Parts: sequence; C-alpha cells; structure tokens
Amino acid sequence: AWKAIAKEGMAEYIKYLFKTVRKFFGEAIVVTQEVDDIIQSPIVKESIINNSDCKILLDQRKYMNKFDDIQAMLGLTDKEKAQVLSINMNNDPSRLYKEVWIGLGGTHSAVYATEVSLEEYLAYTTEESEKMEVMQLASELGGNVELAIKQIALLRREKTD
Repeated sequence: AWKAIAKEGMAEYIKYLFKTVRKFFGEAIVVTQEVDDIIQSPIVKESIINNSDCKILLDQRKYMNKFDDIQAMLGLTDKEKAQVLSINMNNDPSRLYKEVWIGLGGTHSAVYATEVSLEEYLAYTTEESEKMEVMQLASELGGNVELAIKQIALLRREKTD
C-alpha cells in the first residue's frame, strides 16, 4: 500500500482526503511499522504528516540512530523527542503495560501507560512462546481459545497470589 500512496498522483488525493475528513470533525488514520516509509517519502510528509494534528508513537529505541530524521519529519520539539525516547525505559516490572507517546497539534504531548487485562494481553500478545502456550491449551480444549486464555490467566494470577 505504501508504494501506491507514495506515488505523486496520490499526494493531492490524500491531502484532499485528510483535509475533508478534518473539515467534518473526523480524523484519518495512517499506521506503519516501517519508519523509513515516513522518512523517505516527501509525498507522505506533504500529504499526511502536515495534515495530522494527532501523532501517536510507540517505542522508537530501534530507530535511535535515525531519530533526528524522524524528529525533523514529524516536526517534534526537543522536549517531544525526549519524551518519545523515554518510552518503556523505566517500566515497573510488576505490571503488564507498555507506554505510548501522544502529541496533539504541537501544543500538548505526554507519555501514557497502556495497560490491559491479562486476558487481553494473552489474546493479542506477539510473544511466540505465549502464543504457543495459548494455542496448545486451546487445542487440548477442542479449539476453544477463549477458555484457554481464561485458564492461563487464572493460573498466572494464582502463582502471584
């Protein structure tokens, strides 16, 4: 999809889309896992980033050596850059959460903890060993993933009590 979006002919359409959505009090959303998609495309910058009042960033440590480019592209202040680079640096190991940075229109920004229940965590985890644990138990329970998640969560809570 990024290759199609990054074509010059799409820039005006995307710009129109973002402005129209904002005019009707909506917000268009673009999500990427590849920071290079953002850094390397002037079309993406012009049509999407410049028309986005709300920016949400997750942990950017793996892009630490590229972050000056990201900062410039997103128009972040030095304070906002420091906030983003502080994400997940000092999390409480006894809690199951990740941090996220939210910047609103260049006027407000902060790092927030996003914490979900153990059941939600197990449903959406990307940790291979945890996914396998859930799927193995679900298999033993006739394919019932929901029941497997509930049982694993209950067992984990009993261990910590």
